[in-house]
Amino acid sequence: MNEKIQYAAQVKPTERQLSVQEMEFYSFIHFTVNTYTDAEWGTGEEDPSIFNPTELDADQWVAAVKSAGMKGLLLTCKHHDGFCLWPSRYTEHSVKNSPWKNGQGDVVREVSDACRQGGIKFGIYLSPWDRHEPSYGDSEVYNEYFKNQLRELLTGYGDIFCVWFDGACGEGPNGKRQVYDWSAYYALIRELQPGAAISVCGPDIRWCGNEAGHCRSSEWSVVPASLQDKEKIAENSQQEDNREFARKYSSEDEDLGSREVILEAEGLVWYPAEVNTSIRPGWFYHASEDDQVKTLEELLHVYEGSVGGNATFLLNLPPDRRGLIHENDVRRLQELGDAIRRQYGVDLTSDAAASTSEAAEAHEADLVLDGNPDTFWAPEKGTEQAWIEVDLGREMAFDRVVLQEYRYSQRIERFTLECRNGDEWVTLYQGTVVGYKKICGFESVSSRYLRLNITESRWWPNLSALQVYNSDTNA
Repeated sequence: MNEKIQYAAQVKPTERQLSVQEMEFYSFIHFTVNTYTDAEWGTGEEDPSIFNPTELDADQWVAAVKSAGMKGLLLTCKHHDGFCLWPSRYTEHSVKNSPWKNGQGDVVREVSDACRQGGIKFGIYLSPWDRHEPSYGDSEVYNEYFKNQLRELLTGYGDIFCVWFDGACGEGPNGKRQVYDWSAYYALIRELQPGAAISVCGPDIRWCGNEAGHCRSSEWSVVPASLQDKEKIAENSQQEDNREFARKYSSEDEDLGSREVILEAEGLVWYPAEVNTSIRPGWFYHASEDDQVKTLEELLHVYEGSVGGNATFLLNLPPDRRGLIHENDVRRLQELGDAIRRQYGVDLTSDAAASTSEAAEAHEADLVLDGNPDTFWAPEKGTEQAWIEVDLGREMAFDRVVLQEYRYSQRIERFTLECRNGDEWVTLYQGTVVGYKKICGFESVSSRYLRLNITESRWWPNLSALQVYNSDTNA
């Protein structure tokens, strides 16, 4: 066993990373003056008087989010236009100078309260790029301005599960060159909201590399950290030597964590992926897109490829000018949630038994069926290839198998699924990584016996769950 591969198997997530990963599916809300100008990016010159969502209903947003099975909501508290959805003390470019509620409203307050009352988590997006603020481009002054606004959001609205940053920057023809003080931003978040993940331009959750709604065929959570990110990611390091990294990578690279990549790396870090896309073509509401809401089939495909591909799924829902999630979007979200609940609501292993090629002490085969994320089946240490069989108790039709590794490691590199047909084992699925969750879909089969063959793994596989489903609810 190569020492570096064994080390990779022991890199672990932080609790804040785990908290987001286990949410699986959560929402983005893009809402600002752009909603009223029919734009995707604002200029910063918009008059606050155009912002007037007379029917705004944050409870309706939360109900729509929950209907789809999402467990959290991220609000664009300030987009690139600089307009603040809360009455910030540090700018006049905010809801306090809009006609909505006679300038007495606070969208962030209403949404955070609705999330808590509805039992979902609340997070914030705060754009570092601010096209309205005059100090933008005077790096030291603007960084203080930005931290002041960040402090308002982190102290005034209860627990926050995530602070989501992008790296948009206004350097260009206007001559402004703003250097963001990421280290100071992160330190403030850790001080005021230590449980909050810092996502995308942050050390906790990385962008999958596209906005099309798909991740890699092999999405590793253990990756080499780039030189430019070493300060941001160092806090997540499990060992001191992880604070120095040598291999650069791009979020667009297809291979972030194979053995070949790991063996070249001088430092490794747990840095899981998030897939983000919008339910419509745009991120903000446009009436012209009312008939362009993604189909149920498209959304299910993204869900299974992201949540079922060792990533999280962040789905954007843009409220309209009334301040409501549009009826077409609400309808599709309900359909999506209903479909997920139908397809993954009944685990066919409820009366099953498991056997295996070998099991280490206290890691018996049946632990993949107990529903406990803190237990797992594993062979003896150093055994990289192993199999586990499940006897469903009787012949059943199924077309989905869900696998989950022990949540504090990612080790499986390649596997196959087989079912028994008479005396023969028939291959149903061939896969690479598993990680937090792998949804394996295939043509429906009928069988009593299912086998997982792990053909490549790091050190020794740790499998926490094996679940079997039939997505054909009419069967």
